[in-house]
Amino acid sequence: MASAVTVSPKGEAMSHGNRLGRKSFDAVALEAEIKRIGSLQINDLRSLWETTFGKKVPLVLTKDLMARMLAWHVQEQAFGGFDRATLKVLEGYAHGRPAEPQRFRRLKPGAELVREYQGERYTVTVALDGFVWRGATYGSLTTIARTITGSNWNGPRFFGLREKSGDAAAVSETGRQGTMKRSPRAAR
Repeated sequence: MASAVTVSPKGEAMSHGNRLGRKSFDAVALEAEIKRIGSLQINDLRSLWETTFGKKVPLVLTKDLMARMLAWHVQEQAFGGFDRATLKVLEGYAHGRPAEPQRFRRLKPGAELVREYQGERYTVTVALDGFVWRGATYGSLTTIARTITGSNWNGPRFFGLREKSGDAAAVSETGRQGTMKRSPRAAR
């Protein structure tokens, strides 16, 4: 038994829990409310903003930004906001501290890691049970990196998933992360 989204006096799409205690929403009503917000004139948007957030609109916000932020708020009410990890990353950026990419990166099955090494391109596909390279499944990226280079490489570093202190991972011409300069240590 799903319940519908109703629009509050503030113009928000309000989600009511179903009998399982989960939030549910009516996608049609949600979409209609977002379209309505997008069609409002600037004075109506200001009024809706003040009703929704209980304060005046910041002077720097354009009509487009106001509408986008109000639409985000409606979706946040229906679906929930950011998870704790994302909020931590955003807070770090707000305070001038960049996020630590390794802590938040999760490779999903089907993702491709591309590395160019000594003029040859190597593509590894992430699988549920490891990594697939040239038709074989490997338990770790390090095993693949050692096979490719013939030397002792850290697999995540070889494929650009981890940065060495002071070194930045470069982005290949295809726009996929993974191409890095070879370190002098590995040139032995």
